[in-house]
Amino acid sequence: MPARTFFFPASRPGRARRRAERSRVRILVLFAHPVETSFGAALHAKLVEVLRASGHKVDGCDLNAEGFDPVMSRQDRIDYHNVAVNRARVAPYVDRLLAAEALVFSFPVWNMGFPAILKGFVDKVFLPGVSFTLGEDGSFHPCLNNIKRLGVVCTYGGSRLHTFIMGDPPRRFLTRSMRRICAPGARCDYVAHYGMNRSNPERREAFLKKVEAKFKTW
Repeated sequence: MPARTFFFPASRPGRARRRAERSRVRILVLFAHPVETSFGAALHAKLVEVLRASGHKVDGCDLNAEGFDPVMSRQDRIDYHNVAVNRARVAPYVDRLLAAEALVFSFPVWNMGFPAILKGFVDKVFLPGVSFTLGEDGSFHPCLNNIKRLGVVCTYGGSRLHTFIMGDPPRRFLTRSMRRICAPGARCDYVAHYGMNRSNPERREAFLKKVEAKFKTW
């Protein structure tokens, strides 16, 4: 009689380890603040630290440190809809975006919008053929399907109420428009610190802990 072979299920620690490995992703963190001693810089550093400690592969893109040019030139605009050439001048950034599985924005909200360098990045890198396509009839088709998670860590000078009354354009853009071009069902975590104009060390420290807690479970 042939010997019988028995198969035993993997141990719980083994299964948990494999689940953790599958949950680790490549994350592009877009950071926009020109001052390395700012609270925004501290938030960005904490964010990257926590994500790397969780085993994720983090591509930290400090737009100011890298000298990204946010100005859309005349030729940039002429080539914008030509998918054969439109990414030529920003190809390294397009490659980093397309290599990512998750995307996190880290920035201060200024004048109810992005810092200019981040706005320019969105305009120049999230191009036709990269994050969306346009049909012959002008129909819009999202195609940034590699991005399955979206995160935001930002600060506002004004209060939550004031920001709400003003329509909160950054939140609406990122949680609606940006999320729409990502993979269907992409999660979006928006973590904001309001009232920076009246903030104090205790509130800032509490927000750092909030960011750590949120992204530790990403």
